[in-house]
Amino acid sequence: MSPDKKINILSLPGSETQPLSIRAKAMVFCDHSSQELLSYLEQIAPSDAPVLITGETGTGKELVARHVHHLSGRKGPFIAVNCGAINEQLAESELFGHESGAFTGAIRRQEGWFEAAKDGTLFLDEIGDLSLSLQVKLLRVLQEKEVVRVGSRKATPVNIRLVAATNIDLEQSVVAGHFRLDLFYRLNIAQVSLPPLRERTGDILPLADYFLGLYGKRLNLQTLPALSEPVKQALIRYSWPGNIRELENVIHFALMVSSGKAIQLEHLKFTGGLHPLSQQSTSNTSEPPLDVITRQLDKIFSQPTDEALFDTLEHLIIERAYQHARYNQVRTAELLGISRNVLRTLLKRHGLLEESFAFNPDKLTGQQWNAVGQ
Repeated sequence: MSPDKKINILSLPGSETQPLSIRAKAMVFCDHSSQELLSYLEQIAPSDAPVLITGETGTGKELVARHVHHLSGRKGPFIAVNCGAINEQLAESELFGHESGAFTGAIRRQEGWFEAAKDGTLFLDEIGDLSLSLQVKLLRVLQEKEVVRVGSRKATPVNIRLVAATNIDLEQSVVAGHFRLDLFYRLNIAQVSLPPLRERTGDILPLADYFLGLYGKRLNLQTLPALSEPVKQALIRYSWPGNIRELENVIHFALMVSSGKAIQLEHLKFTGGLHPLSQQSTSNTSEPPLDVITRQLDKIFSQPTDEALFDTLEHLIIERAYQHARYNQVRTAELLGISRNVLRTLLKRHGLLEESFAFNPDKLTGQQWNAVGQ
């Protein structure tokens, strides 16, 4: 890459001093898919329509939300709220505010996040973690454009742009009964699908250079070591299950342990302590199971397309979970994080209800007979 080529970099305010987190602190738009994303953001930003950002953890969802706010021209603040970190007992008060005396400890009137974001943008991260009761109240706020503080009967108008984000499939969450369909429709007007870092390889090295500069400054390095060519290739080939956040960690560690003018392969430490040269090995028992699955999926996807691949993978997951739970539907549903009704639909779709006990009733174990009664 030419050193004088201008690169669009988004970074979190104060990222130089922020503690470690799973959030991506920087994002670039060098890869072709990232450039298309940037163009799309420029199209939807001027609107007041809600935006739903989907993507894996660490891909830069908050950075995208901030950029939408910046491009929108709204004069108010950008307020970011992590729905997964909201105290369930105080969630309504935090979002919509409360009046003095509304509950124990409410010693004075307090505006909520919606009012705090007046004329600006309210970013609700991990919106899939909101309880169903709060989802109902959120839907009403979006429809009526007003909030009612806890302990009050008076509605307060709010003028905000709502941007929501999630790392889960909300459509599947709707099917499972964990997310309201009407709220999903209200949020999903302008959807932004943020690709994982492994699908925008053109961004990897520019991001690595950015983090080299960031942490080189923190470590007071007089001269920044360069990335050797094998290191560059290793960074591009790696699947980055932790996305941008993991790349930041890798570069930070490499700077701390490297010496000389170049960062070498031995200075890289990937997820689970994997060395880049041993990524293809399946004998490393310290490798996280999801990383193994990710790597094997990459192999599958590199082969000729199987039209029934999704059904095959879904069947495998349901079948193995059902066996692991010893054919108990309640425990299987809990294991997969879905409702029992959704599980029964999947079991029927893949012929596993009959396969479990209908064809060989005389061979059922006591545990399997108990599962029938579940």
